[in-house]
Amino acid sequence: MANPILNDKALDQAAERAGWGKAASQSGPATQTSNGPVWNPPVSDGPVTPWQVAREPMTVAGTATATGVLLVLLLVAAFFGWNAVTENSDGQVAFPGIALIGVLVGFVAVIVSSIKPNLARFLAPVYALAEGFFLGAISKTYNSVDRYEGIVVQAVGATLAVFAVMLFLYRTKVIKVTDRFRRTVIGATLGLMVFYGISMLIQLFTHKVPFFQNSSGIGIVFSLVAAGLAAMNLAIDFDFIERASASRQPKQLEWFAAMGLLVTLVWLYLELLRLLSKLRDR
Repeated sequence: MANPILNDKALDQAAERAGWGKAASQSGPATQTSNGPVWNPPVSDGPVTPWQVAREPMTVAGTATATGVLLVLLLVAAFFGWNAVTENSDGQVAFPGIALIGVLVGFVAVIVSSIKPNLARFLAPVYALAEGFFLGAISKTYNSVDRYEGIVVQAVGATLAVFAVMLFLYRTKVIKVTDRFRRTVIGATLGLMVFYGISMLIQLFTHKVPFFQNSSGIGIVFSLVAAGLAAMNLAIDFDFIERASASRQPKQLEWFAAMGLLVTLVWLYLELLRLLSKLRDR
């Protein structure tokens, strides 16, 4: 996620696989700038070749377009996931097991893309479809509970609002993504992911983790912190996209960046959904 997968190593890997960081005889030397190395594409007065097209640099607009495509795919899959949840006459909701497979598929897609960023253009749509189906199913499950009616609309609205606020704060430089900021947020994110993993294991073999699940004051504070951390990851995503575009990274990185941004948005939505449910339980 962007989160740990959107980092300088990913920039180097993408450039190297595209050939931009190699062979000075084929491309100009890398120019060091404040945004990182700028890989100078080859100069040619002849016709454009497939080799040159492959070295077209990524742009913020291109990344935004890729993100939009992924969001559409996620929403389409969410529609089917929502309708896959059934409710019997007793009001009991049946969560589709295939939705959990979607989580696993999405997780594998993210891990493979973090290792091979050039595959993100194929795996990002897979992630959007798989995770979208799960989001639709889990959202319908929440919304089927009487006291949670309308919670999905609130969670979606809150997610969009947080995204807009974080983008504004980043563009106006109220939030500056420094190396220290980046290390702190990524470190805290990894720590939270480890905690979630341990909590799941505890729930499988013993019982629930109290403050993680319940609507106590500590539980609400925990959800607030988790949602805030997800919001901070949005700033890192914006910074990654801006720096990668400014340093003229390969265009194939647009899908990788878009995938990282979508991962953060999905995480933020789930945290806000959990937070809102806890507030309604009080």
